[in-house]
Amino acid sequence: MEGRDAGRELSTAVVAFHEAVGENLGVTAVDQRALALIAGAGSLSAGELAQEIGLTPGAVTGVVDRLERAGLARRAPDPADRRRLVITAVPGAFGKVFAGLDAAMAKLMGRYSPAEQAVIADWVTNTVDVLREQTRLLAKREHPSRRAP
Repeated sequence: MEGRDAGRELSTAVVAFHEAVGENLGVTAVDQRALALIAGAGSLSAGELAQEIGLTPGAVTGVVDRLERAGLARRAPDPADRRRLVITAVPGAFGKVFAGLDAAMAKLMGRYSPAEQAVIADWVTNTVDVLREQTRLLAKREHPSRRAP
């Protein structure tokens, strides 16, 4: 399989995996992305999450509602400003559904030497950078169906 085909296959497999995770947890891909951002930051306010994920505050409320219903996140008053709510991820929120993937990936990486693992890590890091940049560029573009007549 050539590089471009492998990249496309990887992307398709990742999307399918996250769809299955979402089905298993009762959340959407956007919800999963929000949870990853919250967990990475430790906690975020709804406004901070809206800005990070590019959603309106109202849409973020729906995301956080779904994450709370699924037992993946909690809202609580901000200790520094009780008028504001902060959202935190429940520890181990993704643990159960990612346990199999973590074990399988550890086994897969064990097949490679440390030098090969370094090359793979470099490729993945650079691929993530390319994907983020392309996502940013696409998000700036106006879709033809959203243009005013």
